[in-house]
Amino acid sequence: MRAPEFWTGNGLGAQLARAALAPLGWGYGATVVWKTARADPYRSKAKVICVGNLTVGGSGKTPVAIALARVLTERRQKPVILTRGYGGRIRGPAIVHPQSDSALDVGDEALVLASAAPVIVARDRAAGAKLAESLGADVIVMDDGHQNFSLAKDLSLVIVDSETGFGNGHMLPAGPLREPVGRGLTRADAIVTVGSGQPALPHVEKPVLRAHIVPVDVLRLEDRPVVAFAGIERPEKFFATLRKLGAEIADAQAFPDHHVYSHGELEQLRNMARIIRAVLVTTEKDFVRLTLAQRQNIRYLPVRAAFEDPAALAALLDRVAPRAPVSA
Repeated sequence: MRAPEFWTGNGLGAQLARAALAPLGWGYGATVVWKTARADPYRSKAKVICVGNLTVGGSGKTPVAIALARVLTERRQKPVILTRGYGGRIRGPAIVHPQSDSALDVGDEALVLASAAPVIVARDRAAGAKLAESLGADVIVMDDGHQNFSLAKDLSLVIVDSETGFGNGHMLPAGPLREPVGRGLTRADAIVTVGSGQPALPHVEKPVLRAHIVPVDVLRLEDRPVVAFAGIERPEKFFATLRKLGAEIADAQAFPDHHVYSHGELEQLRNMARIIRAVLVTTEKDFVRLTLAQRQNIRYLPVRAAFEDPAALAALLDRVAPRAPVSA
C-alpha cells in the first residue's frame, strides 16, 4: 500500500488526522493481543523461519526471504517458502508454478520468491505448512506472518527499513504499525535492518543484523538512456537505484502498488522508449505481473539482499537449520 500523506506530514491537518485515528489504532493493536491469547499454533515437522515486520508496506522482506532460501539450499537443506499470496485470487494451499501461474492468481511476490525455492500460497498458514511437509521440506521460510499465530515459529526475524524505521509511531490507520514496537520485538529472535540508514531501535537484547538491497546490473545501464516505471510502494527507491547505476533516466513513471497495467499504459511507455531509443525497465515485481505478451521490449532489474555479516546470519541459522552432512 502507498502510505497516506498524513502519516508523515507535519501540518495541522496531518496532526489532526493522526489524533482522530489514534483510538482506532489502539483497537487494532488490541486485536493482535487477542490473537496471541487465543492462539493454538500448529507445530510443523519442518523448522519454521518467519521473515516478518512490524509495519505495513515493503521493508525488504521478500529479498531477505529469497536470500535465506538460497543460504539454506547451500546448507543442503530443502527450503519451501510459504506466503499468503497477497493480491492473488487463490486462497490455497497451492503450489506455485512460476511458468504457468499468473500474478492475478498467486500474487506478484509469490512469483518473485519462486526464483529461489518452491513456493506455497496459503491464507491458512498451518494448511500451507502441511503441504510443505508433503513436499519433503526441511525448513519453511514464512514470508510475512509475524502477526500470524496459526503456525509455530522456530526463528523469527523482524525486518526494519533503515530509512523509514517504525514510521510515525502510530498503529493502523493512524500510522504504519501493526502492533506496538516493544511487544512485537519481544517475540523476535533477531532484527534485520535493510538499507543504509540508522533506524532508531529500542534497547532490546536481540542480535541486530544489517542487510542491503543490491541491484544486479545485468542490463549494463551505465550511461544508457532509460524509461523507468514501477508500481511498488516506494517507486522513488527504484528510480534512485537506476541513477546510482549511472543510467540516464529520460522519464520515470510511478504507479500504485501492485498496479495491473493496461495495454494502453504499456504501449505509451514502449512508444516513448522507442522514440528516444531508451531501455524500458521496471522492477522484477512489476515484470512478473505482466503477461508474456505484455513483456515485449520490457526489461527488469533484479535485486538481492546482501548481509554485511554472513557469519552472524550463519550463527542464527545454526540454531534451527545447521549445514546438513554430505550424503554418502
